Amino acid sequence: MKLLKSLFLLSVLFFYSCNNNEDIDCCIDLESESEANLIIKLKFDPNQERLNNIGQPASVPVGNAAQSPTISKMSANYIEFAQDALTGLGDGEIIFEGVKTTAGGPEAIDFQNAVFAGNNEVFLSVPLSQVAPGDYNWVRVSLAYQEGDIDLLVNGVDYTGTLASFVGYNTYVSSFNLNGSTFSVNENKLQGFWAFETLGFTSQGQAPPGATTVPNPLFDSSPIPQGSCVVTGQFENGLTLTGNEIENVVVTLSFSINNSFEWTEVNADGKYEPEAGEQVVDMGLRGLKPMVSN
Repeated sequence: MKLLKSLFLLSVLFFYSCNNNEDIDCCIDLESESEANLIIKLKFDPNQERLNNIGQPASVPVGNAAQSPTISKMSANYIEFAQDALTGLGDGEIIFEGVKTTAGGPEAIDFQNAVFAGNNEVFLSVPLSQVAPGDYNWVRVSLAYQEGDIDLLVNGVDYTGTLASFVGYNTYVSSFNLNGSTFSVNENKLQGFWAFETLGFTSQGQAPPGATTVPNPLFDSSPIPQGSCVVTGQFENGLTLTGNEIENVVVTLSFSINNSFEWTEVNADGKYEPEAGEQVVDMGLRGLKPMVSN
């Protein structure tokens, strides 16, 4: 008992001295000893170059029209740094893998446990000590979900609606909410499942396989599986991690939303008119440009 009392008194005295001594160095500041992190941010750029599936500049085909949506949030299920153009998918440094589930049958992205971020927001932060040192030139991101506003014309009246686009290879969705409207699904959905809400009106559907553009400039040397939605982008000056970093490294994944919502035109007016029979043909992102800062 005497020993316990002595230890208690010592701890009280130490605490008192640390809180009353002008020399604050006597207390341990754990935050000052925190390690450097790799921070992943998302950006959605309507002015970034519009690319096709093999990473080449692409215009909107004749007979179609398109618009740049206003993306409010996005989710990814996989992020990988690749050393060079010959690094196969999965052979680079895997930075992030999202939660998966078999609740709906075959393995799928677990939408209810997905990570989301908006424009210029942090999607992920991991200690750099957990990332292998090396020289990286490419980034691969398997996108899972995007949500944003689009414009449409109904009976001569302009409206704005919110589109939820599930672009991941396979996603288990129990339910989700768009502007107060709840969609109950409770099953797996393949790439291209979408839902829409405007003024309380809701609809949902499924785009055909292969309809989602997934730019991959390494199409010839490092192909990706059909329907995987793994968008590939190149660092302008590469990314070198030595393992001795003392400051955070910020990688901003800038995605092109330049005319990324595309449909077939019935009335050649450049406006999306679903009641006229105009069909959505693409909701995929149009390129990835990773940028490094400190």
